[in-house]
Amino acid sequence: MKDMTNFDAYEVGFDIPAKPGMAEADIQTPALVLDLDALERNITKMGDYAKAHGMRHRVHGKMHKSVDVAKLQERLGGAVGVCCQKVSEAEVFARGGIKDILVSNQVRDPAKLDRLARMPKLGARVIVCVDDIDNVAELSAAATRHGTTLECLVEIDCGAGRCGVTTSKAVVDIARAINAAEGLRFTGIQAYQGAMQHLDSYDDRKAKLDVAIAQVQEAVDALKAEGINCELVSGGGTGSYYFESNSGVYNELQCGSYAFMDADYGRILDKDGNRIDRGEWENAFFILTQVMSHAKADKAIVDAGLKAQSVDSGLPVVFGRDDVEYIKCSDEHGVVMDPEGALKVGDKLRLVPGHCDPTANVHDWYVGVRNGVVEAVWPVSARGRAY
Repeated sequence: MKDMTNFDAYEVGFDIPAKPGMAEADIQTPALVLDLDALERNITKMGDYAKAHGMRHRVHGKMHKSVDVAKLQERLGGAVGVCCQKVSEAEVFARGGIKDILVSNQVRDPAKLDRLARMPKLGARVIVCVDDIDNVAELSAAATRHGTTLECLVEIDCGAGRCGVTTSKAVVDIARAINAAEGLRFTGIQAYQGAMQHLDSYDDRKAKLDVAIAQVQEAVDALKAEGINCELVSGGGTGSYYFESNSGVYNELQCGSYAFMDADYGRILDKDGNRIDRGEWENAFFILTQVMSHAKADKAIVDAGLKAQSVDSGLPVVFGRDDVEYIKCSDEHGVVMDPEGALKVGDKLRLVPGHCDPTANVHDWYVGVRNGVVEAVWPVSARGRAY
């Protein structure tokens, strides 16, 4: 196995796209580039916000899939740990030294349950979401078998229409079952309203969250009436964190994309009607791509196509320019409209991806750049961990 800290063992363009000390202009493309100054400002800003509002911030590891980024979020932003969506993803963060991990999803497969129950032996606090009372016995059996403790959040479907229960009675019934089960502990509620995060209008997002907050408050009150302690009420994303943090109900945020800021999130509007990537957050995450053909006078062909990104939330946006536009892509090619012929073969562009999460998942490395020079090269640690 290669030594991940010894860059002399790697050949640029074969194993890695760049080495520390290189000029940004020499990075092999297509590559994921992080503007370290912007990234650090975003992380610090969210950390300061969470602290000022008395909130814990559990960052979304599924967004960047990087142990290095998660540790930066802990160091600069005071993050308490990570959310993961899959057991394999959580294992990577646990082995990387992250000590507080929430699998913000359901785990039902026997092999995955077994792996989940072993994770506390890696030194991490492990929490998992539950929305079915039958899952309680499955989790308990796995934890008992390994002599570990798994903490559980009962998940409420507060509008996303995916996993989660819909009544306070169901929350109480599952919480009781958790507390009665060997090897388990009821820790609180998972209430992430994912369906509204990308609604353009601030008022539309608020209306959805008002409903969710009322639903969560009802569940918390029902637990309290039964004498059941609710340590965590966790949720909130980049498009809504200000609602949850001022609700008086939530005490933990789960923001992710704020750190990188993609094109789809960037277009949503703040309370003053401004795009959130024009002041609230900075673009810190890019695909660096290179012009490889300009045989058509009005079109530049770049080397970042479908295999370098996800376009589920739309095409990427060319960063810092309004004279050229990325208009379509195929597997290995991107087409950039260049009506004035401003580009030439070899020119490099920064693209802001439409959706950061799945774009990160198709790359092996992040190239961290500061002042035009490569400062760090970090592995996308949990790339492909979807099981």
